[in-house]
Amino acid sequence: MYGRKASELVKEFASCEPGQLSTFNNDLFTQVLEECDGHLLHLQPLMRKIQDHENELKDCRRSEDDIGSSEDESRKSEAEKLVIQNALKSNQFGALVHHLSLVRNKRCLMAYIHNRAEVIRNLGWMVERVLPEEIQEKLSSSEEEYFKNHVATLQSYTSEVDLQLNVDMVPPKDPFVKVRVLDDIGQIMLSDQVANLARHAIMFLRRTDAEQYITQGQMEELTS
Repeated sequence: MYGRKASELVKEFASCEPGQLSTFNNDLFTQVLEECDGHLLHLQPLMRKIQDHENELKDCRRSEDDIGSSEDESRKSEAEKLVIQNALKSNQFGALVHHLSLVRNKRCLMAYIHNRAEVIRNLGWMVERVLPEEIQEKLSSSEEEYFKNHVATLQSYTSEVDLQLNVDMVPPKDPFVKVRVLDDIGQIMLSDQVANLARHAIMFLRRTDAEQYITQGQMEELTS
C-alpha cells in the first residue's frame, strides 16, 4: 500500500519519549525515497498521456465543427470520443493517486526530519561540543553535521555577547547549589575558586559552575 512505509517513519518517531531519539532509520528512509522515485516515474508518462488525450478530444471537436458528417459518421465520432474520454479519466485517476502518494510521502519525510532536528537543537542547549556516545550513534551523518553547526553558532553568539545562554534555563531560587560529583573530574578552575572535583565529593558550588556538569551527567543536584 502506498504511503505505509512513510507512515511507519512518523509512528516510529512519535513512539519515542519527548526529547528522546531512536536510531535514524536509514533503511526505511531510503525505501520511502525509492517509493517517491517510483511515483514520479509513473506520474510523468501519465501526464503526457493526459495531454495527448486532451489534444485528441480537441481535434475531434474541431473536425466536427469544420466538416458536416452523416449520422453514421457522427456515431463513429462519438464512439471514438467516448474511448478517448474513458482513457483520459483512467489516466487522470492514476496520476492523482501517484501525485497524492508522492505528496504524502514528502510530508512524512519532512515531519520525520523536522522533529528529529528539533530534538537535536534542544540538545545543543544541554551539552557543550560533543554529544554522549549513546546519543551520537543514533544520528545520521547529516544530523551530526547539523548539531556541530548549531552548537558552533550558539558558541559564537555566546562569545560575542559574553553571556552563557545555556545556563539557568529556569530562573534559580538560589545562586548556589548542593551537588554530588559522580565522576572523577579532577582539579578545575571555577568562577571563584580552584576545586578538586573527586568522585562522591559533596560540595556547594555556584549554579553557573555546576550546571554544565549536571547536564552532562557528571554531577547530580542534591535537593535535601
